[in-house]
Formats: sequence, structure tokens, C-alpha cells
Amino acid sequence: MTLDASATLEVDPLIDNPATRIIVCCGSGGVGKTTTAAALGVRAAERGRKVVVLTIDPARRLAQSMGIDSLDNTPRRVKGIEGEGELHAMMLDMKRTFDEIVEAHADAERARAILENPFYQSLSAGFAGTQEYMAMEKLGQLRARDEWDLIVVDTPPSRSALDFLDAPGRLGSFLDGKFIKLLMAPAKMGGRAGMKFLNVGMSMMTGTLGKLLGGQLLRDVQTFVAAMDTMFGGFRTRADATYRLLQAPGTAFLVVAAPERDALREAAYFVERLAAEEMPLAGLVLNRVHGSGAARLSAERALAAAENLDEGRIVDQRSGKTGVRDATGASPESPSVDETDHTDHTTEQLTAGLLRLHAERMQVLAREQRTRDRFTALHPEVAVAQVPALPGDVHDLAGLRAIGDRLATGGGDPAGAA
Repeated sequence: MTLDASATLEVDPLIDNPATRIIVCCGSGGVGKTTTAAALGVRAAERGRKVVVLTIDPARRLAQSMGIDSLDNTPRRVKGIEGEGELHAMMLDMKRTFDEIVEAHADAERARAILENPFYQSLSAGFAGTQEYMAMEKLGQLRARDEWDLIVVDTPPSRSALDFLDAPGRLGSFLDGKFIKLLMAPAKMGGRAGMKFLNVGMSMMTGTLGKLLGGQLLRDVQTFVAAMDTMFGGFRTRADATYRLLQAPGTAFLVVAAPERDALREAAYFVERLAAEEMPLAGLVLNRVHGSGAARLSAERALAAAENLDEGRIVDQRSGKTGVRDATGASPESPSVDETDHTDHTTEQLTAGLLRLHAERMQVLAREQRTRDRFTALHPEVAVAQVPALPGDVHDLAGLRAIGDRLATGGGDPAGAA
């Protein structure tokens, strides 16, 4: 089965549909998720929708390509959009988002105690899964505001593309876990009973933890837990609500991959996981697909032609050359025999070199085709859009429009692509 046997992903009907409110671009690192998300945002905005693109990529490429000096936790309008729509862009600030949650769900005194707590500062800045959890939180906030027609999410660059789905559960489990509940018990009991429980019932545990973590860290954790007591349930509730939002009909997942074995293996794993979680998959975006305007010339024929040219240069062809010569043996209207030989040999060398380059390109095309075919054989139901490779990096709105055009015609032959 070849790629042609799979359905073609139609991007324009997806982004034009007013029922589509969230598009999540996911996949392994380095496959072009950020560029794809930005290109979708530009195209949707220029087709009349009010769009916000949320990127988790700290490389700031999205801001540069949209002509913005920098992005932060607040949506900023992008200038230069053609048409009636609007495009806004933002980059997740993990810690600031966590701070906003605390400030929104705690009174001023308790919020200040939490924000100044050393354990909270470590948790909000670097706890495993916090970035992915806060991406879900920010998505929920944006959707609740109902200010944009379409939200495009560029998922975090993770070792595993599944972290975006798993992180809310992991962080929720941590906050709801037995360890946290045990630390919360004295604060919940309060007064002398709580102190007695802490001093007697927990003396052995706290002594052990104090040796492992350090007494000050343990006190910071207990202070943090006491201050956060009323908020723990909210984390789980909001995570569950956002998870349901991702399963809703108005959400569409796009798995982004390069035509390489590891990237497509990760894409296949993600497709299977989305199906297991009953999340709506729109299709696969296959980025940086190579093509050739001379695909009828196979790699084998190109190499054979190059070898023939090389073998022809070994033979001394000067004895076979004739021409009108003057008394000195040279033609006044043509270069000397040696000069002609040099020119012919240089042309042959260049031609042979070009033939070898073409052969290498055709070998790359064949390898990419085999990789795509393996994915399609496993998942023939997944619609695919091919995005031909560009000759250079995308660094402005024009480049994003070019990517958007290729996305919209993504079922075609990438012939002539870089």
C-alpha cells in the first residue's frame, strides 16, 4: 500500500468549519510542530477567523516569524494579516500560569504565603510534568474566555509526545497522593489535636524524611501543603475538565512528523494512543517531504550515465578530432585542441556530478516513500497531508503562508520540492 491509497487531509475545510474551536499539533521533537501551528494560525486568520496560537516552544521562532519582538503569557496581536480575520500569538510562561492559578483561587494572604514558599517556587519552575500541565491549564483558560474562534496549540517539546496527555494525571496524582494527604492531615485536624498528631503520629516519618530531604525542605513542604489545602481539588477538577475538552467534537488533533523512521514510529504510537483515549484525530501532517522534477530518471540510470561519462574521459579522444587548420595547425575560428578537450572534460565532470546528486536525491525519495508506506499500511484510516521541503528556513509571514499553501494542497506530488 502506498501513500496514495490513504485519504488526503483537507486542511481548509477543517480550519473553515466554525465548529472547530481547538487544533492541537503534536508529535516528536524537531518535526516542525511550531511552524505547522503558526502556518495554520496565519491561514485560518486570513480566511476570516479570529485565532490565537499558543506555543510552548522556548526557542522564540514563532515570535520572529510573526514579526513580534517577543511573546509572553499574554496573547499579542500579529500585524500584517491579510483578510478580515485576526491572529494573536502567545508563548506559555509556565511559572506565571501557576502563579495566576494561585492568585485566582486563594485570598491575598494565602496567595502571598504560597508564592513566597520555597517548595512552591521549585514546584512551579521545574517539577516533572508542570510545563505540560500548565499548557493544559492555559488552554482551558483561553477556551473559557470564548474570545477566539480558533485556538491552535503547539504542544511542548518532550522526549515523548505523550507527555502532553499524561502530565495532568501525573500532577493531579501527586497532589492527591497519599504523601500529600499525610502531610495535610495535621493542618486539617488543627489546634492541639493536630500538633499532637504531628508530634506523636508523624514523629518517626518526619524524622526519616528530615534526614532524606533536610529539615528545612520538609518544613517548606508542610507549609506549602497547609496553604494549598483548599486548592488541591481544583487542580484535579480543572485537569479533568480540560481533558474532556480535548475529547469534545470541537477539538482536532494533528499529528506532525517528518518522513523518517523514528518520527513516524512516534507518530504511529500517538495515533494509537489518541484512538485509545477517544480523542478526535484529524490526520497526519508529513513535513519536509523531498521531491524531484526529474523523477522519471531513476537513481540506477543516473549512476550508470555518470559512470559512462567517467569511462569516456579515460579514452584519449584527440586523435578523432578534425578541423580546418592554418599553417601552424590551429584553426583561427576555434579554440585549440587542448582547450576544446579541457572544456569537454569540464562539462562531462559537471554532468557526472549532477547525475550523482540526482541519484542521491532519488535514493532519499525512495527511502521516504518506504517509510510512509509502512505507516500507511499500519494506519490506512489516517488522512495525510504532505508538505514539501522548502529551500530555506521560515522566518516571516510570507514563509508561513507558503507552508499554509502546501498544507492546503497536501495530497499532491512533492515533485520539485527542495
